[in-house]
Amino acid sequence: MAAFDDFEKLDIRVGEIVRAEVFEKAKRPAYKLWVDFGEEIGTKKSSAQIADCYDKGELIGKQVLGVVNFPPRQIADFMSEVLILGVYAKQGVVLVQPEQAVRKGDRLG
Repeated sequence: MAAFDDFEKLDIRVGEIVRAEVFEKAKRPAYKLWVDFGEEIGTKKSSAQIADCYDKGELIGKQVLGVVNFPPRQIADFMSEVLILGVYAKQGVVLVQPEQAVRKGDRLG
């Protein structure tokens, strides 16, 4: 079992997708995302296997939740700097989003 202290170590913030590209070299259908987490953190890159549920064009401007304090991870020729949160659903991975618009960089609490 994980302890609550383990959860508190995660820095989960709201970001806004500002750029999206098809990730041609990914093993499964994915996008390269650039997510703006506000002034304190800035824009970070992420690889997200969400192509089954989202068209590239509809992603720009979406608010998402991401873990911003994991170490970067090399995926093919791309360095993923944050983990964007999603739900593994029947139709594919569905993004976790705030119900209302909030400021970029706000923390999950």
